[in-house]
Amino acid sequence: MINLIRGVGAKIVYYIDYVGAIGKLFFRTLYWMCIPPFKRERIFLQARVIGIDSLPIVSLVAFFIGVILALQTAYQMQKLSSEIYIANIVALSIVRELGPVITSLIVAGRCGAAVTAELGTMKVTEQIDALETMATSPVKYLVVPRFLAFTFMLPVLTLYANIIGILGGYLICVYRLGIRSNMYLNMTFDSLKIKDLATGLIKTLVFGILIAMVGCLEGMRTEGGAEGVGKATTISVVTSFILIIAADCVFTAIFYFIFP
Repeated sequence: MINLIRGVGAKIVYYIDYVGAIGKLFFRTLYWMCIPPFKRERIFLQARVIGIDSLPIVSLVAFFIGVILALQTAYQMQKLSSEIYIANIVALSIVRELGPVITSLIVAGRCGAAVTAELGTMKVTEQIDALETMATSPVKYLVVPRFLAFTFMLPVLTLYANIIGILGGYLICVYRLGIRSNMYLNMTFDSLKIKDLATGLIKTLVFGILIAMVGCLEGMRTEGGAEGVGKATTISVVTSFILIIAADCVFTAIFYFIFP
């Protein structure tokens, strides 16, 4: 019993320390983000890696999500002779929930892991220590560009994923279920409101911050050579996934109960 209590207590202390480390890195990032000089080329480079290079896989996954959602919805709606409402369900589901979450998970798995591996390699090869020796802040040089790229590119990717997902549902409904094109588009735009789009984008801003902070934190605290880099990368991806789902649950509850 004593060992059990000790183990639970150690886990609680670890999670509290982890949250504190993320918060400390976040505020240090905000501080250095406002201190010149501003290396825009580094920000654009990270934006290209995180945003543009992620377009193919985001397109593929978002399209299939739209197709699958339309097909699964049609299975039940055809029994009720309500196929026209598939457009509403697809649009709202993708814009409010599936688009932000799926895109964030893809970016966390693809780019969050890459950031952790890159910074982890720099840490174990003492390149980060070399930056500090040259009076260069690692947070300013390494974390800030990635933080800005994640924060600004993830909403853009989500908007793109929303369009591709709705396009997937459009193709199924128009060319498989026989719904008229103009009717599908009218039902889609009538069902969507500014609030629906805003809730998804607000989520992605927070998701981007979480992915950036977890990826950079795990990379900068890596120890143990190549094995440590692999372990840090795994922890980064798993932690990002858990935080994204938990944050989505909190935001969904807030938007549902406070801003219905």
